[in-house]
Amino acid sequence: MTFADQSGYAMRFEWGEAAIRHLAPHVDAVIIVDVLSFSTATDVAVGRGGVVFPHRWKGDSAAEFAARHGALLANRDRGAGGYSLSPASLGALPPGSRLVLPSPNGATLSAFAQEGGAGAVFTACLRNAPAVAAYVGARYRRVLVVAAGERWPDGTLRPAVEDLWGAGAVISSLRPNGGPDSYPPETHSPEAQAAADAFLAAWPNLPERLRECSSGRELRERGFGEDLTWAAAFGVSGAVPQLRGGAYRSAGDPAD
Repeated sequence: MTFADQSGYAMRFEWGEAAIRHLAPHVDAVIIVDVLSFSTATDVAVGRGGVVFPHRWKGDSAAEFAARHGALLANRDRGAGGYSLSPASLGALPPGSRLVLPSPNGATLSAFAQEGGAGAVFTACLRNAPAVAAYVGARYRRVLVVAAGERWPDGTLRPAVEDLWGAGAVISSLRPNGGPDSYPPETHSPEAQAAADAFLAAWPNLPERLRECSSGRELRERGFGEDLTWAAAFGVSGAVPQLRGGAYRSAGDPAD
């Protein structure tokens, strides 16, 4: 699929599991974006000194997986109380906590990237897009940003606009070698530039757009509007979650 691998461009963008399968082998770093809510929840947990083990939504027993890693298991149901994919539920996570976080999109893509032998893997959201971009841009040349998307009832990918904005936030924040200047436009594939343009267009009214997009409306109707406030807080976090040793932990921290 050389016509679709976006070769020749430093900054690349695509959607879902197929992007990792077909494009990840050709880049130096992969950044997975699942704004509502795996990436946002992971940012909050790692920002508080936690370690997050991504777990496939339909994988082996999450309880057994958590026990093997000496980790807490987040609830799959946000309404069940305790820790979950709700970023608000992780706001008081004790430093040093180990948390298994099942997710049908971001966590599943993370597990797939790890099993597929992808190189450096990170996760980013609106909260930490500048921090992740600064770290990755200073160390890696060819970068693939993957929007996780959501699922239709039949299981097929639903491109989710909040992940397009999150991916665009990362792409528009990337700086070569940690310098002050953005990558020139010719380094961006048309797909990557389109994501960046979408973020910049949404930026003046980002919190409201996040509330009114399909995924935002779902969370509000389910009573989790507070999670949208956490997710929309652009640039407030300096956390850089990197997938190492099977878990997201602060970049540079040693794996277990």
